[in-house]
Amino acid sequence: MASFDVMPDVQLYQPAELDDALSLADRYATRGWLLGGGQDTYGWLKDRAKHPQAMIDLNGIEALRGIRESEDGIEIGAATTLRDIILDQRIISDYGLLSDAAASVASPQIRNVGTLGGNLVQDARCWYYRRGLSCYRAGGNTCYADTPDGMNREHAIFGASRCVAVSPSDAATAIVALDAAMVVQSVDGERTVAAEDFFVGPATHITRMTSLEPGEILTAVRIPAKWAGKRFYFEKVADRNVWDFALVSIAVAMSMDGDTIGDSRFVCGAVACTPRRLRNIENAARGKSLSDESADAVASMASDGASPLNANQYKLPLMENLVRRAMRA
Repeated sequence: MASFDVMPDVQLYQPAELDDALSLADRYATRGWLLGGGQDTYGWLKDRAKHPQAMIDLNGIEALRGIRESEDGIEIGAATTLRDIILDQRIISDYGLLSDAAASVASPQIRNVGTLGGNLVQDARCWYYRRGLSCYRAGGNTCYADTPDGMNREHAIFGASRCVAVSPSDAATAIVALDAAMVVQSVDGERTVAAEDFFVGPATHITRMTSLEPGEILTAVRIPAKWAGKRFYFEKVADRNVWDFALVSIAVAMSMDGDTIGDSRFVCGAVACTPRRLRNIENAARGKSLSDESADAVASMASDGASPLNANQYKLPLMENLVRRAMRA
């Protein structure tokens, strides 16, 4: 009988070159585990909720680290730490939405080692799933949270399809608001995916949170210059200011036409299985000023189409109030 006081047996690989990591990812596919900062990994393994045969540590691959200029903006390696993103002067100056979101993750200790890629591809936080119950996401035929007696205070109010777990990534809302592109590589080559399409809901794939296929590695995130230096707003509401996941968050990028809003991207986190783009708010906000009057005129639209569960109705007015605050900023 296995002891739960120690880590399970798993083969550890620490490649120094990306090609070697891609070969290992291809070889092990669903039997492999890609390791970034590792802050989420070890809990899964110690609790025996995941059973990979091999762990592929990406932290020694220099090509996956760093923040660099690209042809149209910047490119951030997936193994770049959240701390490096928070302190980077180019990001602070031109893409402060991302640095604000990264600064909201967990605690300083976790941000020191946690990576952008790891934060973006982390698995669902639903406690039923994490405790190893045979829910839909784990291959079963039940959603324990979506029941009259379910513990679903933190769960989705939009887009549920069998699973009601939300996307837990703080950085994901900012990445989608900034219209980023995700660089994905495998032994077969490279492809780019719009951030908005990178995250997938249970109606698309019940056992995954992203569009990554077995054998693929998220290697970088590209942020276009279109949103550089625009007006940003980020806010995360959680039970605690540190070491906690969002109850609701909002990331907003706005280009101003004089005193009025031109293009904008409003994205809410922790309300759906993926970061939720508020297109109705974006359309309604166009041409409006940043004012209490404008905020009140559009905020009530934020929760249109929501289907709250028995314990998370509070997310509706919270979403609306976050839109108000963004529009008053």
